[in-house]
Amino acid sequence: MEFRYLGNSGLKISEITYGNWLTHGSQVENEVAHQCVRAALDAGISTFDTADVYANTKAETVLGEALQGERRESLEIFTKVYWPTGPGGKNDTGLSRKHIMESIDGSLLRLRTDYVDLYQAHRYDTETPLEETMQAFADVVRQGKALYIGVSEWTADQIRAGHALAKDLGIQLISSQPQYSMLWRVIEPEVVPTCEELGISQIVWSPMAQGVLSGKYLPGQQPTEGRAADESMGKGMQGFMRDETLRAVQELKPLAEEAGLTMPQLAVAWVLQNPNVAAALVGASKPSQVEDNVKAAGVTLDADLMAKIDDAVGGVAEKDPGKTAENAPQTRVA
Repeated sequence: MEFRYLGNSGLKISEITYGNWLTHGSQVENEVAHQCVRAALDAGISTFDTADVYANTKAETVLGEALQGERRESLEIFTKVYWPTGPGGKNDTGLSRKHIMESIDGSLLRLRTDYVDLYQAHRYDTETPLEETMQAFADVVRQGKALYIGVSEWTADQIRAGHALAKDLGIQLISSQPQYSMLWRVIEPEVVPTCEELGISQIVWSPMAQGVLSGKYLPGQQPTEGRAADESMGKGMQGFMRDETLRAVQELKPLAEEAGLTMPQLAVAWVLQNPNVAAALVGASKPSQVEDNVKAAGVTLDADLMAKIDDAVGGVAEKDPGKTAENAPQTRVA
């Protein structure tokens, strides 16, 4: 395993970070989830990312149980706040001071820890003054409940404003967690340059474009397995499931073979070539997936191979920076 500094801080994290969105507390049994976490630890992964909204708090509980007995100082545990939790009442969502202060306590209880290494705003809250949000985060840090602050799916302008307030308050906003893959490059034009300037790293989710970059979905064929075959999850993948895109992804197979990698390993290794990316988030429904994904750590893809990858899929990749704002909640979800 390789380790990278997270933003302009002294915190190092594993460049393959284990995330439990869509799995723990929902898709897989707790015993299997524990086995996946054990596989991650055995592979050298020290960084674990979750959120209170995943499986409506159950994912945090499962992760906390799975990490029991591990030396806390050797782990980096991340969680997030914004989306509705509990019964979804009027104050059970957003980035108000009330919701943040109550949510961090709930997360720590479920994760069985006194602090998280990184506490992240899961989306931007258009209905709460940013000053209120950042003051609450500053208080969470000063209380020792979080060491650093991050954001997820914020635009470049939102990140810049949040960073300025954090600096004024004497806390460190050091990370951004966006979607990023060969097929989804919307952070490259604006978010990445802004973050490079401010000393903020990316922790990217869905580096395999929700499984499409595994190559298992074929053009002209109805998916029978994976997320695309699930009615609810498949709706969010339609942009990746066009035949034009699926044909382009098939062109990556000989390139992966040339690099001595599987298709998933190539996808994860590709995002890690971006120097502003500190870690790629990978999930798993079985331990063997963890063992496969970690082989992307420390891989260098040469310039010629990167150019061939761009020739194959660059034309079908989404690159519009406006997509971050377009996909964000315009009003608080309650």
